[in-house]
Amino acid sequence: MAYLQICKKLHRYGILFKSLPEYQGTFSRHKCAGCAYELGYFHAINGKPKATNDSVLAEIPHSQAGHVRHKDAFTAYKEGYEFALSIAKAS
Repeated sequence: MAYLQICKKLHRYGILFKSLPEYQGTFSRHKCAGCAYELGYFHAINGKPKATNDSVLAEIPHSQAGHVRHKDAFTAYKEGYEFALSIAKAS
């Protein structure tokens, strides 16, 4: 049996994630949307290309707590990426 890493960060309760669409798909189901958002942000500020599918979420932890429960983690990744780009453009 594989060990599932569980996110314990407070971002799980961030109101930002309440507006994400629900997701009950396969691969990225139950991935932490907060960690996905942070990953997208990190990729953008470090000049990495934006991922085109949810396989980028393979290493982030799972979460079913707070506002990230059943939310689309890949959408969170894309929003984090776009937010970082918008900050860079505004500077």
